[in-house]
Amino acid sequence: MRTSSSSSSLECVEGPIIVGAGPSGIAVAACLSRYSIPSIILERSDCIASLWQNKTYDRLKLHLPKNFCQLPLMGFPQTFPKYPTKYQFISYMDSYASHFNVQPKFNQTVHVAEFDPSSQIWLVRTQDSLYLSPWLIVATGENAEPMIPKILGIDKFHGDVVHTSAYKSGDAYKNKKVLVIGCGNSGMEVSLDLCRHNAKPYMVARNTVHVLPREILGISSFGIAMALYKWFPLKIVDKFLLLVANMMLGNTSHYGIRRPKTGPIELKLATGKTPVLDVGQVAQIKSGNIKVMEGVKEITRNGAKFVDGQEKEFDAIILATGYKSNVPTWLKSCDFFTEDGMPKTPFPNGWKGKHGLYTVGFTRRGLSGTSSDAVKIANDIADQWKTLKKDNINNNSHIIQLNNS
Repeated sequence: MRTSSSSSSLECVEGPIIVGAGPSGIAVAACLSRYSIPSIILERSDCIASLWQNKTYDRLKLHLPKNFCQLPLMGFPQTFPKYPTKYQFISYMDSYASHFNVQPKFNQTVHVAEFDPSSQIWLVRTQDSLYLSPWLIVATGENAEPMIPKILGIDKFHGDVVHTSAYKSGDAYKNKKVLVIGCGNSGMEVSLDLCRHNAKPYMVARNTVHVLPREILGISSFGIAMALYKWFPLKIVDKFLLLVANMMLGNTSHYGIRRPKTGPIELKLATGKTPVLDVGQVAQIKSGNIKVMEGVKEITRNGAKFVDGQEKEFDAIILATGYKSNVPTWLKSCDFFTEDGMPKTPFPNGWKGKHGLYTVGFTRRGLSGTSSDAVKIANDIADQWKTLKKDNINNNSHIIQLNNS
């Protein structure tokens, strides 16, 4: 049912409402379609996978082999390389959505979503519509909004300050001194990209981080780790990875990159903090083309002061400070999420809440976690769907008998 007025419309959705048309939302809609369960996806932008399309740098590739990143029911084309580019991934997403006839409603920004106990229905309000459904699937993910840190003096800086979500390539920074704040995968890769465009990156490594070779003897380090994890304790797997990393990359602490005390896979599973996979960054750090700096104490008009007492001038600043969930800004009267917008219940049980609430894309395990949750959610709703359809058939039969009596 859909009713309209001059200012807003009301739509009662037969199946689930899905918020977000990234890989998570598209995947769960595809899995639901396997059971012929209709759904509606509300997406604030004008395209699917908007983070990939609009907020990633040009040189981005999948950090893991494609077999670890494919969505349920349809893999990547065999012609794609082991590590697809961002453009190949977007092409895959377009083909995936088309194959399963997933058609999101674009330019629908969810302002408020809340559960109505009296009707047992979710009410989801956008800028111009109200949607109603017994099920709500939160698929906005861990990376909905850029994380912009508060840094003393940054408003005084005379040059450009951009988050990596607005960075495309190092072409605009040729021959410039650039301060990159953050040393995760984004910070490392942006610094490498700047090098390749003849810029002079200075990367801030305030926190500890694991750097691993992307491949060991031509085989994905992550793939090796997951295979070993099936047979050996986690700490043994981490010790093996660190031994090989030290052999291949050397002691990164000599270059200002300090490792955490917790092993890389244990840390990933516990906190979601992903190891940096080396694709040439370490060689540039060793050669001095990427300068590693300690934490920033203060930004000045012309540059930055660092905690070790150094002060340097810069032409631009790039914030490689990651992303955050935005769920708390629109999901109301719900205690399933933390203040940071992540499910309180840890993996692998954080996909299902109360009253028909589900989440997908919050596992801190990348696209493989998304795929796992999408399948679980579709199976769970399918069980309820069968019961509802059976009840409707029984009710209709009872009505027919009454009419014939």
